[in-house]
Amino acid sequence: MLLQPHDLQHVIDALQRFEVTPWKMVGFLGSIMFTSRWFVQLYYTRKLKRVVMPLAFWWLSVCGSVLLLAYFIVGKNDSVGILSNFFPAFVSIYNLIVHMRHHKDSVTGDAT
Repeated sequence: MLLQPHDLQHVIDALQRFEVTPWKMVGFLGSIMFTSRWFVQLYYTRKLKRVVMPLAFWWLSVCGSVLLLAYFIVGKNDSVGILSNFFPAFVSIYNLIVHMRHHKDSVTGDAT
């Protein structure tokens, strides 16, 4: 099954009408931040030669999720995008809090 030029016409038309809006920039930035966290995780895993989730991973997760949620709630009003980014935002915030508590406890010597 070969693709014919007219099969891709709707894609070409959409690309020609592509418009960058402030909310799309928020969405792009959120997507870039959320994706970049994997490069941070890969870097630290290779550097330390063990699997790690550095603090930067969780900060990028939280910031990326919040920006994507803002884009999908305000900029696009897209329930699929909202639902697909709400849970990662919640988990990222929880893990950031746990990470910071653990770090604080290890610095102060508290063991719970």
